[in-house]
Amino acid sequence: MNNRVVGLETEYGCLAEAGAHSDEIIPQIRDWIFKEGGFGLLDLHDRGWDEPAGNGGFLFNGGRVYVDMGHIEYCTPECLSALDVVKFDRAGDSILLKALHALKLVDQVSLIRNNVDHYTGATFGCHENYSLDRNASLEEKNVYSLLAFLTLRVLYTGSGRVGSSLLPQMRREPVKREDAVPFQISQRADHIKNDFYEWVQFNRAIVNTRDEPLADPRRFRRLHLLHGDTNVLPANLFLKIGTTKLILDLLELNELPEVELQDAVGAMRALSRTLQPPWIVKMSNGKQVDAIELLKQYYSKAYSLFRKRDAETDAVLEMWKDVLHKLTHDREALVGILDWVSKYSLFEKFVESEGIDWNDPWLEAQDLEFHHIDPKRSLGQAIAIGDGPWKVASPEKGLLEPPTDTRALARSRLMHGIDAKQADYIVDWNQVISGDKIRSLSDPFQKDMKW
Repeated sequence: MNNRVVGLETEYGCLAEAGAHSDEIIPQIRDWIFKEGGFGLLDLHDRGWDEPAGNGGFLFNGGRVYVDMGHIEYCTPECLSALDVVKFDRAGDSILLKALHALKLVDQVSLIRNNVDHYTGATFGCHENYSLDRNASLEEKNVYSLLAFLTLRVLYTGSGRVGSSLLPQMRREPVKREDAVPFQISQRADHIKNDFYEWVQFNRAIVNTRDEPLADPRRFRRLHLLHGDTNVLPANLFLKIGTTKLILDLLELNELPEVELQDAVGAMRALSRTLQPPWIVKMSNGKQVDAIELLKQYYSKAYSLFRKRDAETDAVLEMWKDVLHKLTHDREALVGILDWVSKYSLFEKFVESEGIDWNDPWLEAQDLEFHHIDPKRSLGQAIAIGDGPWKVASPEKGLLEPPTDTRALARSRLMHGIDAKQADYIVDWNQVISGDKIRSLSDPFQKDMKW
């Protein structure tokens, strides 16, 4: 009973060898995808002051590629299942890797699916988007319970990172922060400044409150999350998306447990810096509670209401229960499942075998290699557990074929019609225009559409 579309927006870090310039390389990659690669239609019109014509375009798989603040960004199509999110998220990696090979840049340029520039201290995001019923009860207790879950889930959704975000290292004497640590659970925790905020940059929040549903506003909201890390391990992404969908199902039923943190942003930062249980957070009433026990409250609610609903829900619930138990009792069993656990375990062994300190720059280089999009180089993909409910049966189909159960299919069919006729067009998430014909895609679940 999937009733919610989900999508990811992933900004990729670009690491270029000496003599190669990322500001020249990124447009080359984008242009190859649309012009030589034939993966989609490049925008013919300005989408905004920061998105001129040709800056990006929509893909035949239903997704989108464009340049944002110097980063190549890939958006998945609208997906109903967590498994499809995994499939189409990894399709983005494959498309970009094909571009690097075709442009003969693969030995000069590395694209990294992470969230931290260790040199400058900058961050770039992996934003999550979930459709939400416009009539969902957003009374205070539900909003704060949702915020608490989004904060606490960092214990199993974080990608892990070496170090803390100080002032840029290019400044000769960076100020040392008192809470600097050698390793963290979350890549984004140091960069989240607020719980709720309207804008995306400079004052990043856990929840972006801009009301832009990209669908019929009478029926839908779009929950836009900024605080999540970019996951490398497919199992981790499957769990992150699957559990968050269940929490939104509880919200729409007004069945969220009453949980309110005293300071969500502070709790996220503290959890990120605590590598061993217990993970203690302070509640709004001043009590201190184990974060895992709070997460179990959300699990129990979801289990009681949604078990046996469908195969994917049961798989998510089983995995969720197992992960919450193993985080405190058998963490090494989560290597290959959770990003931060896998990275920390790998780096612990590396530090010991090489006889180096955790502040050695070598570890920052290894941190990037964990997130490399090329399976031949990625440390994370090398240790990923492949078998499980997160395993994609035909990953190559996600490069050109859209999901078959959302409006991404309708958009793709309309785009193929435009491409065959070489007609003018305007393509957007919620509508496609060609000549004097307009096709509305305001219903995210609408699959059938013809010119």
